[in-house]
Amino acid sequence: MQLNFLPQDIRAALRRTGTENITELRLRLFQPVIVGLTDGYAYLSRDGICSDSQRAIKCGDVQGVLSAAMESSVFAFTEQLKRAFVSVGGVRIGIAGEYVTEKGAITAVKNITSLNIRIPHEIRGCAQEIADCNGIDFMKNVLLFSRPGLGKTTMLRDLARILGARLENILIFDERGEISACFDGGQGYDLGSGCDVVMGADKLCGFENAIRAMKPQLIVTDELYGQRDAEAVRMAAECGIAVLASTHVQDRNELRKLPFGCFVELTGIAEPAKIYDKDFNFICDCSTVGFSGRAAVGGKEKEGEGLRRVLRVQ
Repeated sequence: MQLNFLPQDIRAALRRTGTENITELRLRLFQPVIVGLTDGYAYLSRDGICSDSQRAIKCGDVQGVLSAAMESSVFAFTEQLKRAFVSVGGVRIGIAGEYVTEKGAITAVKNITSLNIRIPHEIRGCAQEIADCNGIDFMKNVLLFSRPGLGKTTMLRDLARILGARLENILIFDERGEISACFDGGQGYDLGSGCDVVMGADKLCGFENAIRAMKPQLIVTDELYGQRDAEAVRMAAECGIAVLASTHVQDRNELRKLPFGCFVELTGIAEPAKIYDKDFNFICDCSTVGFSGRAAVGGKEKEGEGLRRVLRVQ
């Protein structure tokens, strides 16, 4: 994965400091560049991460960064822009500015003032204990939930890779391109030999077509939210297809209404995940630290060796 759409001074600073412990970059027009870390926020200077805003790099062309990410092809990202983000090679870029609306729906974003660039990580083995947990039946719908930034997509990616070695046909329904990081038909993360990837459509429409086309045993998807997404899961269940998904929703009363047989709560960086049955009866804890000794969001390390992949900064 690459961040070559960033300005030269930001790329140079990231080469010095690395991206392993960075979860996001916040670019605000004419303001200091802020980096999100696993334990808080700091500034990005030409020498790397710092605490002094006066030394920080400032971004004077936020619109130019977004145009570079889209390679000046706004048309190709029209549907994503309507939802105030673009996803490029697994990197999701949230957009703030002036929303253009029609009949209560966003149709475009103009006069862009801020970007939130989420930095993906691949931590192999971070989901191994969850995958091996006797209290989880992945063929009866499993939902990972937590507040944003605790590694749900990283965990889904690792679970897909692990389960792909056990099942013949897993469908990654990657609405935003963040699980697979496939872009323009190119190779993204290594998800193993048992996974197929579908991108671009919304879940309700996409599930219906992908089930007929690919005949999966299990669908893996992220950021479940709203009635249409819930209907998509119910439709898959009616077809005998299990779903492994994630959501930001944390209200357990709302979660109970969803058609899932097991819930996995991510509670913090390097903290054990809590496993519950469909009625939220506690089953057990599972480690979220991978073979590399790193949690599903980087930074917290323990002893151990293993594989991990991070963004290349050129």
